[in-house]
Amino acid sequence: MADPETRFLGLGKPGRREQPAHESLISPTMLEEVPLTGLSFGSYGARLRLWKMELQRFADESDMPITVCHFPPGTSKWNKIEHRLFSHITMNWRGKPLVSHEAIVNLIASTTTKAGLKVHAGLDRGQYPTGRAITKKEMREVNVESLGPHEGWAYVVRPRHPK
Repeated sequence: MADPETRFLGLGKPGRREQPAHESLISPTMLEEVPLTGLSFGSYGARLRLWKMELQRFADESDMPITVCHFPPGTSKWNKIEHRLFSHITMNWRGKPLVSHEAIVNLIASTTTKAGLKVHAGLDRGQYPTGRAITKKEMREVNVESLGPHEGWAYVVRPRHPK
């Protein structure tokens, strides 16, 4: 189990970074489960095996179930983060040259809203293996339970060996 003073970031990537809990808004010790919403495409798509394997690994490490609800295809407009955040990021870097990764991250991190929303951003320089194939046997070991009528769009990944 993870040190309660640490929160994990970058769920979908092998080699997640860790962040001290005092930099987090929510401590892992405050949660009984981890709720996630996401799009149904890209690195975190509902049908991607590596994503579910990494969710399983996180569920096992944190000893918490992870509830995932993917937005159906074509509905990213319902994502509240996109509405509340991305337009402000775009306005913040309007007219500024995006000359490096550092410049982009700094512009994103300096974004705030009148409502008090503040953005925290950092550049991940990790090297991640590509082409990792997840076998059917590995997928059978994922403790996943489908929720609702649209299999794969909403599910819970539970720890395999709760403590």
